[in-house]
Amino acid sequence: MEEKNFITSDLSLAAFLTMKGLSVIRCTKTATGKFEFVFEDPEGKAPGLSMNYLNSDFCKFDNHVRTLKKMLYKN
Repeated sequence: MEEKNFITSDLSLAAFLTMKGLSVIRCTKTATGKFEFVFEDPEGKAPGLSMNYLNSDFCKFDNHVRTLKKMLYKN
């Protein structure tokens, strides 16, 4: 049986996917400084959950946190 994994570099999406029950099998920081989260996704749910994330309050909250961080670092 082929192992199905889902990979993202988005920390907020990774948090959302773990909240939805997917298991992280590896998380690393690449040579370019980006994060890489690898999820075990045997049922192929991650792409659909990723779309759900985009329309969720969790995503809206994360966007507001990013905006506030930018305001802090700008000053």
